[in-house]
Amino acid sequence: MKSEADDAPPRPAAFEIGQPLDLLSIAELDERIERLRQEIARLEAARAAKQAASAAADAFFKK
Repeated sequence: MKSEADDAPPRPAAFEIGQPLDLLSIAELDERIERLRQEIARLEAARAAKQAASAAADAFFKK
């Protein structure tokens, strides 16, 4: 059975790249910086995993 949460529209992102920063507090800026650092770490991990898979495929098919 579906709940009301299933029917709710997706929540918008808390912020978007390129938004004006003039009205943000220092705490809000710090929060965004931390969230972006976490996203960068996630992207770097995904990139490293793809590189490892690619290297493994290259090694397998070169033999």
